[in-house]
Amino acid sequence: MSVPASWGQGRTVFGGLSAALLNHAMVSEQADARPMRVQNIQFIGPLAVDEPFNVQVVHLRAGKNVTQLQAQLVQKGKIAVQAMAAFGADRESKACYQAAAVTAHSPPKKPNWIPQIPKVTPKFHRYIDLRIDEGGYPFTGKSDPYYRGWMRFSQPPQHMTDAHILALIDVWPPATLQLLKWPAPASTLSWNVELTRPHPVINPSDWLAYECKTRQAGGGYTHAEASIYAPDGQLLGLSRQTITVFD
Repeated sequence: MSVPASWGQGRTVFGGLSAALLNHAMVSEQADARPMRVQNIQFIGPLAVDEPFNVQVVHLRAGKNVTQLQAQLVQKGKIAVQAMAAFGADRESKACYQAAAVTAHSPPKKPNWIPQIPKVTPKFHRYIDLRIDEGGYPFTGKSDPYYRGWMRFSQPPQHMTDAHILALIDVWPPATLQLLKWPAPASTLSWNVELTRPHPVINPSDWLAYECKTRQAGGGYTHAEASIYAPDGQLLGLSRQTITVFD
């Protein structure tokens, strides 16, 4: 398969879409419908747009409750992106705890993100609605690398899957880019996502809430963690990223 240039991000395919493709491939390879619990993605090299690549899935282990798979996007004989994921069925347990829903603002009526600007705004943002409640735009010299806001697809998909949620989580720029006063490239090195179970049913047109905190940045690397919430404030997922900044 190949990905059109409209889903590009710099010199590569948008990372969230790569992660979503890997997730979809692994889900399709399962013999049952065990839900994803965690997926770890390694961005090894650029995945070029408008050029064919292969999707390879390896079955690592299928236990009584947990299935573990590995998937790779291979282009011109080289691995560009790879992921490992664990899919786990529910089982009886006395360890049961549900965090209280966060007190969130009402979902917005419209986005407030930067409009499409050639060579400035990533091309794939045309497919996404973003709303910032706290935080700033990249390269604006802010003092606190933090985001709180909302996200959704501009054109809702027919069904909302885990792959769609993965793609949405990655649409936000690294929060540390707010600290810079001039443009500089950045890319994700490693990304770990956990989806909570059970979680509310997500409608394709729903806004999902997003909060990202930068834990440390220095030496060209950033460590950030984010929480993703359903519209009612229930925790939907946790995300951690190691990001390289080339300034």
